[in-house]
Amino acid sequence: MLKTQVGYSTQENSFASGAETAKQACKAMKPKLGMLYTSVLNDPKEVIKGVRSVMKNAPIIGCTSSGRIITNDGIISSENGFSGMMAFDDKSMKIGVACHEAGKNAREIGRKVARAAVENAGENYSPDYFYMVASPKEEEDYLLGIQDVIGPVPFFGGSAADDTVEGKWSVFCNDKVFSDGVAVAFFYTDNEIETVYTGAYHETDNVGIITEVKNDRTLVSIDGVAALKKYADWTGKKVDELKGNDLLAASITKPLGVKDPLGSLTVVRHPMFGDDHGTKTPNDDTMNLGNKLVEKTAIIQLEATVDELIQSTKTTLDEVNRRMDHKVAGYFLVHCGGRALGIGDRLDEVYANLSKASKGAPFLTIFTFGEYGYEEHSANICGGLMLSFTAFGEE
Repeated sequence: MLKTQVGYSTQENSFASGAETAKQACKAMKPKLGMLYTSVLNDPKEVIKGVRSVMKNAPIIGCTSSGRIITNDGIISSENGFSGMMAFDDKSMKIGVACHEAGKNAREIGRKVARAAVENAGENYSPDYFYMVASPKEEEDYLLGIQDVIGPVPFFGGSAADDTVEGKWSVFCNDKVFSDGVAVAFFYTDNEIETVYTGAYHETDNVGIITEVKNDRTLVSIDGVAALKKYADWTGKKVDELKGNDLLAASITKPLGVKDPLGSLTVVRHPMFGDDHGTKTPNDDTMNLGNKLVEKTAIIQLEATVDELIQSTKTTLDEVNRRMDHKVAGYFLVHCGGRALGIGDRLDEVYANLSKASKGAPFLTIFTFGEYGYEEHSANICGGLMLSFTAFGEE
């Protein structure tokens, strides 16, 4: 039977923070895995040393979380930083963890990581489920490489994040800490695991065909019109109001989205920077987005109010519960850091929603710059401004 437990700390000393977190998370447990998350204000290597002083041998995986984490006890954040971990204990569960820093060929790195994770689990076949964490850059290519090896195994997770989109994020894998790369945890288990992956936005009637993309993530034009101009027309804004970083905040309640081929999932594409980011031509009204785009496919303008972003946390967790056939041992909840920015000082309402819907089961919520998941009949996919909520059954 699976047991999960969450620990956290806001101690200023990073080693002490890790040790306190592990003592709480591992109390009366023999953990098979620790999923660890810290503030960018912490020294992650020292946090890991602190965790290791308590949890000797179990693999560790995780990343920096944007601004905070949320647990059953509330929003965990401080000017000294924070750390939090969910530990998993189940005699029959096997876990394989592996990682690799970024290199020239992200897809090949994904293959290497998948092979290593299978080997580290002591198995010779594909896992039942897997978790992925990566830097917000080449997630799709890492995922392709992983699936080259293990096939379309369902996954969940999210990217590393910082507090200000400055690239200060880190990925953790056992004793390794790096800013650019990928790590995975392969789960070999008979336990029920369910993920609900959604943006929970409404689709508007503003839709167009992507007519030019550069460098995978720079949207140059929609319907042959400069992308930023088209987006400004759709949202009733002026182009000058959407230049540079102003686009990121303006698009939280009005992002873009693409549909999977069967229409079962609309994946959010977060407009991040307006104007010439990612291109050599200045003032060309392009948009840099958080994930890959494909020419000659449709893109839709989405929208949601702040009230709806808050409410979506409850409805999404309620949907996870509806799908579960067994009692929940714990929840791992990936919430976009951009959504948190849009929600602002009302995050206590998100905590209230999660606390109510989790019904006393342990949960850990992290805040990422990319979210990963799948929906019924869709492929595994990476998006932004989304929720990836996963429940683990006791059996």
